[in-house]
Amino acid sequence: MDINEKIKQQGGMVMASELDSAEYKRLQRAVKRGEVVKLRRGVYAEPTALFNTMIDVERMVPGGVVCLYNAWAYHQLCTTVPPAFCIAIDEKRKLKISAELPITLYYWKKENLDFGIEQREISGHSVRITDLERSVCDAAKYRNKIGLDIFAEVLRTYLRKDGRSLGRLMEYAKKLRVEKVLKNYIEIAIE
Repeated sequence: MDINEKIKQQGGMVMASELDSAEYKRLQRAVKRGEVVKLRRGVYAEPTALFNTMIDVERMVPGGVVCLYNAWAYHQLCTTVPPAFCIAIDEKRKLKISAELPITLYYWKKENLDFGIEQREISGHSVRITDLERSVCDAAKYRNKIGLDIFAEVLRTYLRKDGRSLGRLMEYAKKLRVEKVLKNYIEIAIE
């Protein structure tokens, strides 16, 4: 079987550990020809797979959590197009990502990776992503980096959503130390 066909069958990505030695040699030749891109050590993809709406985050960044712009887009909190795949990992973890990959890593404390995370099926991939309330709290936490207009849009949209949990929102806000900021903005948004 052609190595390019095998990669397509696996959703556009393949890990070296999934290949036998003959397939691995064909993979290396495909990389040299530019038909396949090395994303990081042991992970390869066909270039068109990088433009899909969702990549296999668990393969690219094992244990990573989709967050910020991508989580806001998933929860329909914001109309801003994500500039890259925003993925949070433990702050002590060292990970090299290929420059060709549209991934921005966020280094979070371990305790901040332990709450407000849910497992979802997105574009055929099982993905860990921040839940609705955690996504709003992250917008509050990063408001100076993302801009107050995006934060305000996320918060206003959240307050109009059915099924929101203000109790959980405040619980997460307290853990992330943005409770006071969030309360002030909620009071302004409600008025």
